Amino acid sequence: MKKISGNPYLKINEKEFLVDQVNLDDLIEKYQTPFMVFIENRIKDNLKSFNQVFNSHFENFKGYYSIKANYLQSICEMINNENFGAEIISLPELKLCQKIGFKSENIIIGGPYLPKNLIKESLLNSVNEIIVYDLDDIKRIDTLAREYGKIQNICIRINSMKYMSKLGVTINHNNVKILSKLLNKCQNIRLSTLTSHYGSQLNNVDQYLKNLENIVRAIKILKENGINIKNLNLGGGFPEATIMPKPQLELIAIEIKNFLLSNQIDYDKIIFEPGRYLVGDSGIFISEITKISDERWIFINIGNHICPKFARCSLRFYNVNRIRSAHKYKTSIAGIVPTDQDVLAKNYFFTKELRKGDKILITNVGAYCLTFSNRFPYSLPKILSVKNDECKEIFNPESDNDFSLN
Repeated sequence: MKKISGNPYLKINEKEFLVDQVNLDDLIEKYQTPFMVFIENRIKDNLKSFNQVFNSHFENFKGYYSIKANYLQSICEMINNENFGAEIISLPELKLCQKIGFKSENIIIGGPYLPKNLIKESLLNSVNEIIVYDLDDIKRIDTLAREYGKIQNICIRINSMKYMSKLGVTINHNNVKILSKLLNKCQNIRLSTLTSHYGSQLNNVDQYLKNLENIVRAIKILKENGINIKNLNLGGGFPEATIMPKPQLELIAIEIKNFLLSNQIDYDKIIFEPGRYLVGDSGIFISEITKISDERWIFINIGNHICPKFARCSLRFYNVNRIRSAHKYKTSIAGIVPTDQDVLAKNYFFTKELRKGDKILITNVGAYCLTFSNRFPYSLPKILSVKNDECKEIFNPESDNDFSLN
């Protein structure tokens, strides 16, 4: 059987198009477009690959799933069932993790915005670590930790040093001096980890090494000033698993390990925060052509409101009705938001024949599409989950109203 979009769970033969072992035609017949499908076995495969690669090269590796990539409860439950940790940025995400049953030691939390109630609940629930983007937050955490009788591990996110980067602490002489004073004064916090996040869709080994260089540089400066770091958090940034095959992931792990050895960096634990890699290629949209205009422009019944460019997905488009036809004719694809800016793709290679009503498959939409969607006044799609030959609804807008976290 032929794979579609490089995904082993999207296959065609002479008779049928299978999503795992479910016939796509059956889904199209039952559900009105647009609808979304998640492939459970693909998520499990991605988790297995990620764990195998990094556990084989690092004795003390720990993975934390970036919940903001996709916070649907059923998706997060799958992650938790595989004993993967959770990296979260908000109180609603913390409540979701508690509901699902993530262990406190498997939760790290933090971001550029740490409101008092988030710090409070993190302390009361004894989360593993709080990540701070601003040195001022250390004192805030210490004050509350003292009030609740807690000793809290913290991680400092350092600025990635990329051009125009705004997030994180710059490790320079002045900031190290401030940090040293804070650590001496704040007795209820323990600085345990440094993290740096270089960007999204990192598919080149050099990008990971530049991120690591930034952390290593910071570790050495801190050590010179009497501050020792135990753990390294290299963040996420991994693309969809179909974009980054396992050998490429293996190469990244090897190069990171070699870099640490060559720089004689000792550490207790190394951490990664994959989001897109685990769930990105597990999600697909099924849409349809609603209009065809001049110069091979097609309009489909979803747009950037639910499949946003901001999500930076590696989108792939296929004509389901003509899936065995050559996709080699330049076609531009627009959505339904009433603006000329709602363009999903320009000059994309597609089938020669185009017909109104043709069903369109969009792959690699499992990460960030839902979390970055902007709720334009159209109905939300139904969301399905398939596993082997079984299919179930995991979100129905008529009964569930919205998939946002409260």
